[in-house]
Amino acid sequence: MIKTIEEKAALPNTLPRPQGEEEELLRIWETPKGWRWITAVNNTVVGLLYLGAAFAFFVLAGLLALVMRTQLAVPENDLVSQDLYNQIFTVHGTTMMFLFAVPAMEALGVLLLPQMLAARDLPFPRLSAFAVWAYIIGGSVFFSTVFYGLAPKGGWFMYPPLTLTAYSPGDNADFWLLGIGFIEISAIAGAIEIIVGILRTRPPGMSLDKLPIFGWSMLVFAGMIVVAFPAVILATMFLEIERSFGWPFFTASGGGDPLLWQHLFWFFGHPEVYIIFLPAAGLVSMIVPTMAHAPLIGYKLIVVALIATGFFSFGLWVHHMFATGIPALSLAFFSAASMAVAVPSGIQVFSWIATIASAKGGFQLNTPSLFVLGMLFIFTVGGLTGIMVAMVPFDWQAHDTHFIVAHLHYVLVGGMVFPLFATFYYWAPMVSTRMLSERLGKWLFWLMFIGFNVTFLHMHITGLIGMPHRVWTYSEASGWGPYNFISTVGAYILGAGVLIFIIDLIRNFRVGKCGVTNPWQAGTLEWLPTDVYSTRSIPHVTSREPLWEQPGLAEQVSAGEHYLPNAPTGARETIVTSAIEATPQYVIQMPGNGWAHVLAAVFTAACFLLLTIKVVAPALACAVLAIACCLAWVWELDKGSGKGPVAIGAGLKLPVYVTGPMGHGWWAMVILMLVAGALYFAYLFSYLYLWTVSPEVWPSAAQKLPALQWPAMSALLFVSSAAFFAVAKRTLPEPGKKHLLTPLLLLLGALSSVLAVCLEIWCYWQTGLRPTASSYEAMVYMDSILAGQLVFAMLIMALFVIARHFTGKLDRVRSATLENTNLLAYYTVAQALIGLLIIHGFPRMIL
Repeated sequence: MIKTIEEKAALPNTLPRPQGEEEELLRIWETPKGWRWITAVNNTVVGLLYLGAAFAFFVLAGLLALVMRTQLAVPENDLVSQDLYNQIFTVHGTTMMFLFAVPAMEALGVLLLPQMLAARDLPFPRLSAFAVWAYIIGGSVFFSTVFYGLAPKGGWFMYPPLTLTAYSPGDNADFWLLGIGFIEISAIAGAIEIIVGILRTRPPGMSLDKLPIFGWSMLVFAGMIVVAFPAVILATMFLEIERSFGWPFFTASGGGDPLLWQHLFWFFGHPEVYIIFLPAAGLVSMIVPTMAHAPLIGYKLIVVALIATGFFSFGLWVHHMFATGIPALSLAFFSAASMAVAVPSGIQVFSWIATIASAKGGFQLNTPSLFVLGMLFIFTVGGLTGIMVAMVPFDWQAHDTHFIVAHLHYVLVGGMVFPLFATFYYWAPMVSTRMLSERLGKWLFWLMFIGFNVTFLHMHITGLIGMPHRVWTYSEASGWGPYNFISTVGAYILGAGVLIFIIDLIRNFRVGKCGVTNPWQAGTLEWLPTDVYSTRSIPHVTSREPLWEQPGLAEQVSAGEHYLPNAPTGARETIVTSAIEATPQYVIQMPGNGWAHVLAAVFTAACFLLLTIKVVAPALACAVLAIACCLAWVWELDKGSGKGPVAIGAGLKLPVYVTGPMGHGWWAMVILMLVAGALYFAYLFSYLYLWTVSPEVWPSAAQKLPALQWPAMSALLFVSSAAFFAVAKRTLPEPGKKHLLTPLLLLLGALSSVLAVCLEIWCYWQTGLRPTASSYEAMVYMDSILAGQLVFAMLIMALFVIARHFTGKLDRVRSATLENTNLLAYYTVAQALIGLLIIHGFPRMIL
């Protein structure tokens, strides 16, 4: 409690708060009742929905795993057919990796980050809700394919040529390609929300060196998604285009190469292991200090380790390709990188052990801490086997055997699933009126720990004695039978543990205000008293463990004695602070509940799913409706500055509207440009890679390129487009005025880029280039497709800005939408010019 006049005077709001402030906050942030709850955008509602859906997919994928283990329990079993087994195998792996692991971590970010940052919500709540509904709809349809024989059969990695039309006819593989590509886009949307939320909505005083470790891990996690996921999106585009239109990206006879898929997939796939692990490690770094009741030892080293792990992980993708015949020098480099990444992971493990050893009064042994200790054991075993398979000679022996299956599960279950269950029991009191059962929790832990090790420890042995990875059945003479039977028994023990957890949820989990405030006596902000509006006021933070080091903070926050204790604009708001020092900059006006983002998710999912079954006209109609819903959703986001500036406490008055680099929308657009840049970098890699592996096909095909005056005309049109957008910004009218010059310049800018792309494609066609003839010609057209996607988005945004101009919502002050459109336009032009230089300059330079 506050004990001195000086301490009281240091608070932002020292006077008694007016009556009705808290009731007004409750009204503004109220969660819709009944069936209208699906329109909610509160992070607690969306986060719980997201996490619940991810856990449901975990359970469903686990049931498929039990079917597989039952099939393999005894030799020559015929429980399921080989075709169904391949579908189950693929859907199990795809669901665990794409529909459970990454979404579960993003869900925890949506749920926990605003609480840890004492923010009222993340800056783009409708974007989070859109991502969740798109994921639920798309994921549900994809998983259901296993019930009617349309599930893919190529493994969760979908290697060509097995997944090309010649070997995988029908729509099975297309459900994977379009469905997973769509879900990856949803994950990128969530990553943008998380990055901007962490960097811009921290409480005043929470500089980056005071950010909770989970915040750091989620920042690295989201940054890795931005860089890694575009590669697999591009790979799925290549494979779907080849399957649908015959462009030979992966067909050797046309100058393609199946290994291109592996390069692109594993450039995403190996970082994804750490994308999954790093948030889980961040959760462990939050739980361990609480259970030890001591600050985390080596905070700065752990931050460096998180960043280093993210960096090193992008140098490991060939770790999965040692058996593909790549050069010895590459093998040596990637083998060394695979071992080096163990160092930052080891830093985190030793930090946890040191913090446990420093416990004041002993380390608490409860359900969350048991899962943390189990994670330390299982993940360490997985790391040791990881070092083994990083050795090229050993990998050649163990590749595609059950040894790799065991290693993968030790890393992923130890590194992610056990921390996730620790999280369930640790943070449940934050969102539930009752704590989960400690007795059932301990039963759950021991069943999962014993069942997991019984299941997967024996797979190391079956792998070393030669059992292949994707085997449907086996003969009794192989000697694998006893080990497989023991593994199957372990799988059922593991499943029994998960069943106990479900029972515990049904008995004890009730959404609402926590029944016990801060039951673990933790030191971080998520344990402040909260309601639907998060905290009553937003605290000023001076330490990493504010609840330990700032006495009376919880009472002060509940009394409204810190920042923004009310709703000065009469709507949902939170404070936006500077990215490094967390200095208050402005108050963001956030949107409330609504239907537009839900309908946008429904129509977007419908578009992708209809394209999967080749129903093109309704798919295009759904695409138009999805775009319309997105425009309706964002129309009201640029509210202008009419309600500001507002007082937030401590004599501070902040604006409620900013433009340029200070604005959170500007940051989101920059991150989106990084996503587009990562995708285009993957394209350039693919272009140069295929050139090196097809020296007979590509040089002869490059002779068909049009004369240089044609790309020069396209380049001039692109540059003109950028100039039109730049001048349009300078011609914005004063508030309350309109003129035709600004919309005319915007329209000319967009149409110039459209004409440039059309001219580019036309001149290729006129000179005889055909995308079905060779991989080179397919890659040439693909560059125009990637530019065309950006140009289409730019055209839609330009028309949107023009509409705002004519409705009086665009002027020199209210210009954020135009600034963001200009950013996209400048990036589009830059990428298009690089593409023209590569396509038309590179062949002429070396031929």
